[in-house]
Amino acid sequence: MAEEKVLIGVIGGSGLYHLDNLTFIKSVNPETPWGFPSSPITIASLPSGTRVAFLTRHGVGHFINPSNVPGRANIAALKSLGVRAIVAFSAVGSLREEIAPGSFVIPSQIIDRTKGIRPASFFQDTSIVAHTMFGDPFSNKLVHWLEERVRKALDSEGKGVKLFTDKTIVCMEGPQFSTRAESNMYRQWGGDLINMSVLPEAKLAREAELSYALIATATDYDSWRPHSEAVTAHEVFKTLKSNADTSRLVAATILDDLQAAVSSDDAAIFLEEVGSMKFSIMPRSERQKPEDRQKLAYVLPEYFSGEEGTDVSSV
Repeated sequence: MAEEKVLIGVIGGSGLYHLDNLTFIKSVNPETPWGFPSSPITIASLPSGTRVAFLTRHGVGHFINPSNVPGRANIAALKSLGVRAIVAFSAVGSLREEIAPGSFVIPSQIIDRTKGIRPASFFQDTSIVAHTMFGDPFSNKLVHWLEERVRKALDSEGKGVKLFTDKTIVCMEGPQFSTRAESNMYRQWGGDLINMSVLPEAKLAREAELSYALIATATDYDSWRPHSEAVTAHEVFKTLKSNADTSRLVAATILDDLQAAVSSDDAAIFLEEVGSMKFSIMPRSERQKPEDRQKLAYVLPEYFSGEEGTDVSSV
């Protein structure tokens, strides 16, 4: 019997270092042109046989600073395994009173407040230029698909955990938390959540033509509330365990259905990013280096098939 393909990738954030209800199959650690991923990737199966690839964003034991997460290696490694859709989890701060600690949020927009420290593109430092569409930074169809199923999973748990949707997340550089002035500024900009990890992860997933969505779990109120203490790591850790337990329940509930959706006859509709980079890669020029094309072929074989690559000058 043919081996089940690994179509679903899960990236675990702060507090979510493993998934429940999975049978370990193997651990792999692909070396990509951008180095090794944050941690070896666990290939495991659900009771149904569905296989998933689980990656710990901050490394086993949480030793990688948000600014140093090897995002390019993480996304490239997942795609090299056959992953087509990524569900990422992240602890976040809340910028809105109604999004209380313990709440779940599936955001739809991002405000970038990183500082250019993190490599944010597979095309960075190459002789090939691409301008990727990023107006909708998350995969809209995956987001909408998740909303109903995550809400049902939370309702079934019976703890009264709320799900918020159609929210904007601010990604800051860190590793320090916000000042009170910054926290209030982000609220005025329309930010609802804040974290340090969604970028460049979402940008790289888009370049790799992978569907990507974030399930965020609120741990604190950041620093905007005038009569509250500023957020501390101690406060965050108090909420992490409960959030992580619920995140594992959500993952166990949705992954089978997600595998079925991604592998169905309608997958071409579901995986809306496939083919999108042909509109982003600038026409081939004589100054493009063969070694750069070969490097990009690791993550985009559709356009760079080996050293010579595919000529995309006609798109």
